[in-house]
Amino acid sequence: MRISPSVSRSPIMASQSVTVSGSLMWFRKGLRIHDNPALEYASKGSTVVYPVFVIDPHYMEPDTTAFSPGSTLAGLNRIRFLLESLVDLDSSLKKLGSRLLILKGEPSEWDVKKLCFEYDTDPYYQTLDMKVKFVFDSIQQNYASSAGIEVFSPVSHTLFNPADIIQKNGGKPPLNYQSFLKLAGQPSWASSPLSVSLSLLPPVGDVGSCEILEVPTVKELGYGDDEQDELTPFRGGESEALKRLKVSISNKEWVANFEKPKGDPSAYVKPATTVLSPYLKFGCLSSRYFYQCLIDVYKDVKKHTTPPVSLVGQLLWRDFFYTAAFGTPNFDRMKGNRICKQIPWNNDDELLAAWREARTGFPWIDAIMVQVSSEACLEIYLMQLLPRSALPYLVRVFEVSGSALLQLRKWGWMHHLARHCVACFLTRGDLFIHWEKGRDVFERLLIDSDWAINNGNWLWLSCSSFFYQYNRIYSPLSFGKKYDPNGNYIRHFLPILKEMPKEYIYEPWTAPISIQKKAKCIIGRDYPKPVVSHDFASNECRRKLAEAYALNKKLSGQVSEDDLKTLRRKLEGDKNQESRSKRQNMKSD
Repeated sequence: MRISPSVSRSPIMASQSVTVSGSLMWFRKGLRIHDNPALEYASKGSTVVYPVFVIDPHYMEPDTTAFSPGSTLAGLNRIRFLLESLVDLDSSLKKLGSRLLILKGEPSEWDVKKLCFEYDTDPYYQTLDMKVKFVFDSIQQNYASSAGIEVFSPVSHTLFNPADIIQKNGGKPPLNYQSFLKLAGQPSWASSPLSVSLSLLPPVGDVGSCEILEVPTVKELGYGDDEQDELTPFRGGESEALKRLKVSISNKEWVANFEKPKGDPSAYVKPATTVLSPYLKFGCLSSRYFYQCLIDVYKDVKKHTTPPVSLVGQLLWRDFFYTAAFGTPNFDRMKGNRICKQIPWNNDDELLAAWREARTGFPWIDAIMVQVSSEACLEIYLMQLLPRSALPYLVRVFEVSGSALLQLRKWGWMHHLARHCVACFLTRGDLFIHWEKGRDVFERLLIDSDWAINNGNWLWLSCSSFFYQYNRIYSPLSFGKKYDPNGNYIRHFLPILKEMPKEYIYEPWTAPISIQKKAKCIIGRDYPKPVVSHDFASNECRRKLAEAYALNKKLSGQVSEDDLKTLRRKLEGDKNQESRSKRQNMKSD
């Protein structure tokens, strides 16, 4: 039997239980043993089970043209996290009498009559699953239904089946969180305990001539020795996920009082949240099991927070974005996306690079971006990415901090409020750069980047969809001060500024030159000047968004490319006219 990838708009469910000789368990996400109905079903009635993970070269192998170490599709931090998750899964399977079969390409003919895999709503896997269904339908047509080939693809990556929510809503996804909650109700499976353990699995069958590989290391994938250092403190795998979950829910008071708008985005020694998002993304942790654990905690406390701000509320937000993404064509782009405002974003590669590479000149923003960025290659920075004006800054960084800024332990993760700040700064707050550009950076660098949630949050934070109060801006100057007045977060992630007095740590360009010299950090030489004036830039962003919103309303959202070009010319003309007026007023004075 030859396996090829697939996807459909609703789960491919089992028809009728049959006794089979062998099953193939195709791991994609869902890299766990607990609450894995596909794995459990694969083992029932089977004499052998083939637990398979297929290496995708586009996801794993180095791309030397990318802006950070990693493959075409993912940064090195996320690749390492996935590999660690696979090693852990293999270890767990071996304890159950099985093992993980790492394949590259397609398996040869195996005696398999059941194919089981967790249903996935991402467009990539939706396409794969349709191909699988086509292949198996063809097999059944060619060899008669007595062949008994069965495909079982249950929904277990989310709390709800997004297709069910959309059907309840008349064929369209709810675009409001409260509407989603009303439609969703309580999960149907939540009334009974989940299956969270397996005592034994059938052995692996004869693999024939098919080459079975071990989980590769990043070095075996082609990454150099200088890229082997541990960067992120978050290790991948189900075992680590369950340890983190146990620690989180053991503090029942913290769980009961969790409130998402609160929390300290500057906490880096002990993050002010669970940091379970990467484990949910790869399915190392079942969101359903997490949900049941939280409900059990709520039963033991007198009172607790509720959705949308509670921890359960965060899981429901996850399902909300999954549902919106599943039911919205072109969810990952502005053009052709019916729920997205059409906005004439700027196309400025230098400003985008400054944001991505943590050199905007705003320490709060740069410290956050250093936290998420993968280890930078100096040669790439100097020869390809940076304008000439940035070279003195980088040279000074290497002299003063011993490469600390660029060689720092990069986490590939950041607090949700920190994400809000840098996303707002890039888009509607200061730089007015297209949200798709920022989305691509997060997609590459964050270990927990999840297609539906990443796109949904960028649509939200750019005020392109879901949230439209564009006048509310996260200040890159004052927001961080509320949590960290001494600037310890900045000093940790931007050691070039570690000796800057707290009065100037968020706005170092305002420090007198004598203070800058004493702090061993001259602005414009050792650390860049701000790329924009925040007050002026934020006002410009508000003006542009007001015009764009008015155009979208006037044309009922049917804004064409020509309409956007016309608006862009108008906005630039208004800006030039304002500049001329200011110069004339200065001359008159």
